Order: sequence, then structure tokens, then C-alpha cells
Amino acid sequence: MDVDHHEDAAEFEDFDELVRVYWPRVFRYALASLRDRDAAQTVAQDCLYKAHRNRARFRGECSLSTWLMQIAVNLVRDYTRNRRLQFWKRSERLDPWTAGGQLSPEASAAIQEKVQAVWRAAGKLSERQRTVFLLRFVNEMELLEIAAATGMAEGTVKTHLFRALAAIREHMGGAQ
Repeated sequence: MDVDHHEDAAEFEDFDELVRVYWPRVFRYALASLRDRDAAQTVAQDCLYKAHRNRARFRGECSLSTWLMQIAVNLVRDYTRNRRLQFWKRSERLDPWTAGGQLSPEASAAIQEKVQAVWRAAGKLSERQRTVFLLRFVNEMELLEIAAATGMAEGTVKTHLFRALAAIREHMGGAQ
């Protein structure tokens, strides 16, 4: 786990500090999930506000980071359910994870193509597989953290991750 629980409690009292420390992680997950910067900002703001407002309910059974990701996962789920959004169907280029200008234009285009292929493949996953995939590879969460954030058993997380990776590899023709 990433932060001592005593520090977690202190961060709860100072909303600005909570935002400073946890905004990047929550926003990154929301952006990867929703592929819409405005929606991701709204979800991240709602997540941190909700956590601060309900800080008395935090029992310290997991890290503050994991608890925030539980809230974020639920907010993303609610957002997509309420808006009936289609995941990953947009052609937006929101790939802050690519190397950028240090590569030749050809290499950059090839990477961009592969990234888009992964996003398209991820868009075809079930909601649970997509959530586990994003938490693992976008937020770099450990399996136990994912289990805590989603309410799934660790074995279930492993199964969804395995199936997600298999589906993405199949969609990409076995390329990695």
C-alpha cells in the first residue's frame, strides 16, 4: 500500500492536500475509462469531494488511495450507466502515455496505431475486464489493490485480467 493510514487521516482534513496528492491518480483512471477530458475532470472532482465529505466513513481497512479508487470506479460506472456512453468509440487522440516527439514520425505513427488498437480492443471488453485492465496498466495498481477498489476477490481480478489480456492479444492478431 502506498501511504501510511495516519498520514491518510491528516490528508482528509486538508482538502487542498487531498487534491494535490490524489488528483493525478484518480483523473488518470477516469480519463482512461471515459476517454473524455471534461467527464474525467468531473468524475475526479466528484470523487475527491465525495471522499472528503464522507471522510468519517473511512475506516482505514485499506489505504486512502485504494478507498478513493473504489469511489472512482463506482462514479465511472454510474457515469457510463447514466449517460449510456459508448466506450472507446471516439477517435479522440488522448494518449498521454506515448513517447511523443523523441521518435521519428514513422515510429511515432506506428506506436500511435498500436495504442489505438489496444484502446479499440479494450473497448470491446466487458465492463469488469475493462476496469481491471485499466486499473492494472493505466494506474499500475497491484492485484490486491484492484480487488479492494472493485470489491472483487483477488482470484476474480486475476481471471478478468487474464481474459482481458487474451482478448486484446487476439484482437491485435497475437501482437504485443
